[in-house]
Amino acid sequence: MVTHVPAEAHGDERGALISFVEAQRGAVRRSVLGLTEEQAASRPSASELSLSGLLKHVAETELNWLRMAQRKPNEKQRTEDTWGDSFRLVDGETIPGVLAFWDSVARETEEFVRSVPSLDDTFPLPPAPWFPKDAEVSMRWLMLHLVEEIGRHAGHADIIRESLDGKGAFDLIALEHAAG
Repeated sequence: MVTHVPAEAHGDERGALISFVEAQRGAVRRSVLGLTEEQAASRPSASELSLSGLLKHVAETELNWLRMAQRKPNEKQRTEDTWGDSFRLVDGETIPGVLAFWDSVARETEEFVRSVPSLDDTFPLPPAPWFPKDAEVSMRWLMLHLVEEIGRHAGHADIIRESLDGKGAFDLIALEHAAG
């Protein structure tokens, strides 16, 4: 969704990266504005994706990347058996609960990125067929990847929301400003 990302202070690369990640988060968050839990869980196309499922997925994905960068275990690590649950709300989960969870992940991401000695610091990628063997990526790469990952799903959210009620990016930005 189209928004203006404010310019960072001169030379504040971390701030710029955080701002661009936050802009993409905002697009996904806005996609559920004014919807009921049922509307947000609906799948208006042949796709299995729903807005509430996308919201949960991007929050858990950000946590996963953060934990890899921190070199800590992911308390929400998915298995092959639970992978599908990362795309739908289960066990009493609600949109406000997922938003609160994602807000806490976002705060932790920002604190972590601001605290690392250098954006050039690296962490290893896990073994996977889609990653090069023994690859490492930088903190800068992490933030750029979050922009890409969340932005991709923000595009999915745009299409789903428009399919539900015809509201596009500008409508949702106006709705957000009216509510704020």
